[in-house]
Amino acid sequence: MADPPAPAPPPAPAPPPDAEPRDETSFGRAVWIGVKDAFHPVVSFVDVLGGHVILAGKALAWLPRRPTRAGNYLDGCDYIGFGSLPIVLLVGAFTGMVMSLQSVYAFRTFNLESYAGGVTAKALSLELSPVLTALMLAGRAGAGIATELGTMRITEQIDALESMAVNPIQFLVLPRIVAAMIVTPILSLLFFVIGMGGAYLVAIIGEHVDYGQWYANLVEIVKVQDVVQGFIKAVFFGFMIALVGCYQGFHATGGGRGVGIGTTRAVVIASVSTLVMDYFLSDILLTLMPTARGGP
Repeated sequence: MADPPAPAPPPAPAPPPDAEPRDETSFGRAVWIGVKDAFHPVVSFVDVLGGHVILAGKALAWLPRRPTRAGNYLDGCDYIGFGSLPIVLLVGAFTGMVMSLQSVYAFRTFNLESYAGGVTAKALSLELSPVLTALMLAGRAGAGIATELGTMRITEQIDALESMAVNPIQFLVLPRIVAAMIVTPILSLLFFVIGMGGAYLVAIIGEHVDYGQWYANLVEIVKVQDVVQGFIKAVFFGFMIALVGCYQGFHATGGGRGVGIGTTRAVVIASVSTLVMDYFLSDILLTLMPTARGGP
């Protein structure tokens, strides 16, 4: 008879968990993922910033080229400028009134309430008029532009323009940017005028400040370059608001929810960009056009 087969050897005991070898590949991949996630906001910011610059370059490259389509520019001026006029005038009037009221009460401690007019005009011309006008336009015109272009994107109307050999950047983006650059400084100037009207009512009629001294200090403190600086700032703010609104609408995805997200981003980015840009423009313009005696 043949010998029976030898029994199989028992399996080797499994090593304890702490004795398992470490996977160096998995560790390195985890480090790379952590570093990538840490720098993701920076990469996204640079990507979005580059997208805005590219869109602005493409739009401005169409400026000297035909066809002009002047009607698109007029429609943009009407929507951004005339449509925003009531809210700009309302905010301007009450901004001037509250600035004048606070200034009169602050200067009255030193019997210098006649300086309230000059201080109010200085603040309005340099900062409050262009900045608040830009913020109002960001909330109304910027959001409207992003919503309109975003709806056109998700309903494939922009694709239809391209199929008809119409460049959508020239047809949709450029007129809105140029219109915003034209009407924003005009609205800022109207903001300043109506704000000073409100300041006059509060100081002269409401608080009985002497008109002669109030006006003399106003003329002495406020210079032409103050208004010019606010005018220049408003041009840049208008460009930024229209560009951000066009970019967010032009690249909207994901249906109605994507349009809503793009609109929200347009308002937030335009508002923050206005405040950030205001500092750098102020630094540059105050160096080039000092508004006080003894400046550089």
